[in-house]
Amino acid sequence: MSTQARILSIEDDAEMRGLIQLILERKGHRVIGVKHGEAGLELLRSLKPDVLLLDLMLPDMDGWEIYRQMKADNELATVPVIIVSAKSEKQDAADGFQVLAHDRYLQKPFQVIDLIDTVYEVLERHPISH
Repeated sequence: MSTQARILSIEDDAEMRGLIQLILERKGHRVIGVKHGEAGLELLRSLKPDVLLLDLMLPDMDGWEIYRQMKADNELATVPVIIVSAKSEKQDAADGFQVLAHDRYLQKPFQVIDLIDTVYEVLERHPISH
């Protein structure tokens, strides 16, 4: 994949944020990482990234709340999301939370190749428009 994707990572753990940025920038993508959900929502609205990597446990707001808000916004609803969480998808589903449509779930800790493959799979389904 030769086209540079704009990727937003909303992740409160500085080491994880840095690791995600390092991995994906080495693959030629532009990655912006933020720690807080409110700042992430603002960036999401202004940047309109090609992919959002979203942690669920953030210091200022729940990641599912960010997910709900963006899916309710016509301009943001089509941005593909990869939930990156220490909880499993089954645990969140049991609590009533599920990813919609073609969004994906990546459980921490993840293998580097799993992150790359998941991002590429999402980008194949949602071609970069810039």
